[in-house]
Amino acid sequence: MFAVKVPKKEAEKTRRKLLELGVLAKGYSVKREGDFVLFPVTGPLDGFELVEAEFERLEKRPHSYREVVDVPEKVKPLLPSSFDIIGDIAIIELPDELKPYGKAIGEAILKVHRHIKAVFAKGSKIEGEYRVRELVHLAGENRTETIHRENGIRLRLDVAKVYFSPRLATERMRIFRKTRPGEIVFDMFAGVGPYSILLAKKAKLVFACDLNPWAVRYLEENVRLNKTNNVIPVLGDVRKVAGKIKADRVIMNLPKFADRFLREALLSVKPGGVIHYYGFGPEENLFSEHEAKIKAVARELGLNVEFLERRKVRPYAPRQFNIAIDFRVK
Repeated sequence: MFAVKVPKKEAEKTRRKLLELGVLAKGYSVKREGDFVLFPVTGPLDGFELVEAEFERLEKRPHSYREVVDVPEKVKPLLPSSFDIIGDIAIIELPDELKPYGKAIGEAILKVHRHIKAVFAKGSKIEGEYRVRELVHLAGENRTETIHRENGIRLRLDVAKVYFSPRLATERMRIFRKTRPGEIVFDMFAGVGPYSILLAKKAKLVFACDLNPWAVRYLEENVRLNKTNNVIPVLGDVRKVAGKIKADRVIMNLPKFADRFLREALLSVKPGGVIHYYGFGPEENLFSEHEAKIKAVARELGLNVEFLERRKVRPYAPRQFNIAIDFRVK
């Protein structure tokens, strides 16, 4: 087939020009010969040195595991369109009808996503005071520890022993952008430290509390991994810590039960400080019930609040959303 032959130093400029002209042949690998690069083109072309050459065809890779999975046609419409990726581990939620085909689904995910080394299915809902779920191994390596990378930090964790959601990476970056240099931060439900480690890059000091000893163990390791020695891990019930810390910014990432800890958050924030509250709300009434509770607890403590921002973080269930409310305490 026809090929454009150019010196290596002109290769990238030429590639862009061929793309612009729409003549770069798709599905073939570029060829290198000594100090020259050969680009496959769709036909004769003026203004370039043309030669005849043979090119290797590129393997056409599927975009989704659903394109290659070996399951009966009748259940294919039930295949989930997305799954969580934590480090090199995939965690997928399967309806009952797909559970007999779990191994085939896991192997299809491994085939399409080469960086994934282990696939698990959700075996239960998130439950218990440590907010963890049972996981069922489907394919790949049978391990649950990994290193997850997001927002320029690394987090070592065990997905079977601690709570972690990769879907909150954007939300964590939003809070990072609001954090000012020199602040003291209180992360009330810190887990392995996705908020704490990130905010420590700006804050003067971050107190990171969690009830789960496994979470705090990984948090301590992540402090070392990211060299964020201004994070102070605290193992224990946040109710015993509240009031002993006075912070400029408080993170309440416990959406199912955050309203039960509003008193503790309000006792731990400085006058003029900001609290980031998370909850769940129905589509028709996302914020008002949560705001009413915030105002009621503040009133009991003789405090006033100013609501700064309200936002839908992500869908949680049909017509249900994980929501965020930022408010200042006066």
